[in-house]
Amino acid sequence: MDTASPTAHPVRLHTQAPDFRARTTHGEVTLSDYRGRWLVLFSHPADFTPVCTSEFMAFAEAEPAFERLDCALLALSIDGLYSHLAWIRDIRERWGVTINFPIIEDPSMAVALGYGMLSADAADSATARMTYVIDPDGIVRAMSWYPMEVGRSVAELLRLVESLQMASHHQVATPEGWQPGAPVLQRVPTDAVSAAAIAPGEGEAWYFRFRPCP
Repeated sequence: MDTASPTAHPVRLHTQAPDFRARTTHGEVTLSDYRGRWLVLFSHPADFTPVCTSEFMAFAEAEPAFERLDCALLALSIDGLYSHLAWIRDIRERWGVTINFPIIEDPSMAVALGYGMLSADAADSATARMTYVIDPDGIVRAMSWYPMEVGRSVAELLRLVESLQMASHHQVATPEGWQPGAPVLQRVPTDAVSAAAIAPGEGEAWYFRFRPCP
């Protein structure tokens, strides 16, 4: 497995996601294989854990919705490949859920360290509970960090990808709780002349203006 040099610092927003080459349940992949489409990269500290199992099943059931957004799913778990294969087989046999997205093996924690999920002197992999939304240019556009005892909301991650795509494609912003089809916010002017020229509507301000969803 090849990856960026280990770092004690997490990956930052609006920076290039570190490339890597790793073995997965679908064969060898590199992060650059996903250039040209959106990607949700999400990590787990271990296989056969209850919270992670619930998340895997939710991601599997939501995968068609992500695909409609041209967004791929790529998982990472610190355990080895054969553990991954046994885990996804058990999920299929017990609950009838098939995991179709690749799962990276990272027993040396090289990818987790390269992304700054773990400190260089971490005693275990407990903090490898990160989610990254990466755009088609390989730029990290959003991230979240969850503790082991709290499950992520896959529905919220789907909404997040839709919001980022709306903002990117139409140069707008999305308000709290935005859902597809709802009004969006216009970008705030960055110079005094443009700001002074705005005549906001009722209930609006020069820095807070809605427009219909494009």
